[in-house]
Amino acid sequence: MKYLLYILILTTLSCNNQEKKTEKTININSLDQVSTTHKSKNSEYYTLKDTVLITTERNDTLRFSKNEYNRIIDKHPEFFQEYPENPDQLYYNGNDSEEFASEAGQDTYYTLYAYFLKQRNGVKEFAQERQKLIDIYSNINSLFGHFEYGGTYFGHQYRRILGYAEYSIYLLAKTQNNISKTYDISKQKKLYMNSLRQLIDDESTIDQNYLGNEDERIKRTKKLNKIVDELDTLITDNFYLRRAQEFHYGHYEYH
Repeated sequence: MKYLLYILILTTLSCNNQEKKTEKTININSLDQVSTTHKSKNSEYYTLKDTVLITTERNDTLRFSKNEYNRIIDKHPEFFQEYPENPDQLYYNGNDSEEFASEAGQDTYYTLYAYFLKQRNGVKEFAQERQKLIDIYSNINSLFGHFEYGGTYFGHQYRRILGYAEYSIYLLAKTQNNISKTYDISKQKKLYMNSLRQLIDDESTIDQNYLGNEDERIKRTKKLNKIVDELDTLITDNFYLRRAQEFHYGHYEYH
């Protein structure tokens, strides 16, 4: 009788241990499956290099380890969505995760946005158009930065312009084979340039930094008008005019 009871106890313990092992195995496999599914969503963009260097049109270089780079791809699928949105929408729609929460972090976010979208748009195909847009936006940023005698906003905008320009390239690539408005823009462009020159004159009249020094005021006014001259040269068709106005009115509305 004791022998039979001993066998029953051993059998029960063995079954309980087996059940526990089975449950543990299922849980581990379940976690692995979730992890693998998450990581593989955009795995085609993973790097196998130990270090990734991203050099921008600003001659800045971002450095990421393989793990950092691949983790960004996992955490930010918005960089690879089928229909890109402009970087402001993406950033302020809740994608400003902890690593990009600061002002400098936001700069990096826009740089990464530009980098990944550039691969889709075509790095070489739109190199000239990309540089022209960067120059247009940079001149607008510089003009308004001079009005305010600098400031952190304009410094951060200088770096985020890469993202704005790349989104504009996406719009250009999307519509370049179906551009219907090919009319002469000279009158519209002249109106826009004149509005900027008028703004320079208006700002000059209220600038307290040159009271009693009219020569310096004139020099400053000429310097600012040269920026507008550059814009006038860069804006060569309706697309660039519309992009310049959108960037201007969308980011410098306080003037």
